[in-house]
Amino acid sequence: MVRFVEEKKIIEDNVFISVIVPVYNAEKYLDRCLQSILAQTYTYYEIILINDGSTDTSEDICEKYVRKDKRIRIIQKRKLRCSYNKKYRTRGR
Repeated sequence: MVRFVEEKKIIEDNVFISVIVPVYNAEKYLDRCLQSILAQTYTYYEIILINDGSTDTSEDICEKYVRKDKRIRIIQKRKLRCSYNKKYRTRGR
């Protein structure tokens, strides 16, 4: 019974983390970035890849990792960068 209580406490103390990785033409760095995250000893997390309309092979790399690990998912956002800049750019200057 003591072991059950200890295991329950360990589960309650874990914090779930969402790692958000912005992806835009990142084929040179994306593989290394994802390998680094997956190599962590803490495993109670998800990885959200936000692809902003990459024109290189970044989307293929993302999909490869989604097939490898169920904690990884992709959000496809086409041309978000442009609309974000128009909506939130600073005025003045």
